[in-house]
Amino acid sequence: MAKKAGQQTVSEASAKVVHTLGFGVPAISDPHHFKIVIPKANTGKVHISEYLGMQAASNESSIVDRVLLERQRWTVIRSEVQRAFNARLAAHGIKPNAWKVGENLVDRLLGKELCVLAWAVEQMELEKIPVATRNWLALRPEERWWLFGMTAMSTGGVLDAGKGWREALKHALGDVAQSELLSPRARSSKPQTEVTNVSLGLFGDDTI
Repeated sequence: MAKKAGQQTVSEASAKVVHTLGFGVPAISDPHHFKIVIPKANTGKVHISEYLGMQAASNESSIVDRVLLERQRWTVIRSEVQRAFNARLAAHGIKPNAWKVGENLVDRLLGKELCVLAWAVEQMELEKIPVATRNWLALRPEERWWLFGMTAMSTGGVLDAGKGWREALKHALGDVAQSELLSPRARSSKPQTEVTNVSLGLFGDDTI
């Protein structure tokens, strides 16, 4: 029987379903992603690590510990981050998720964006963190990817708090107006790359 215009078969509808884990992580073997471990104890620290998966070169570790964030700092940012991530996922027809105690999986590009905020607030005065979060939300995804790339090159490890780009992020997001966050020179120095299909084709290609 010929189907009417606008109708879908079950198989066609199923083919469009995107299977993911956590916040948009592809349900495939060994994907590149981030893992956020939230401890039960309120005094414990939230541990953010990058799992390079199949993207890891043979001569480097497949897991990079990025930041340990005090629970009270995490509590300030978690709701806004969850809302922003779920809005991005919904725009691509992917199911939303919520933070939970234990392991939380996050898409590799969203994870990089989260690291930028976590690095900025890890040693920031608590009263400035809401301002930093708003400034982070105002950045475009590609700007967050660029900031991650620049920071990760030299001070992207769990022991690098307060150094170099980590310290710069703290002041950039917490101390100045969003319109002054990135200088014209910094903006012009960032590669202007066309969005392509990486990480399920959802969020674009961070070629930095």
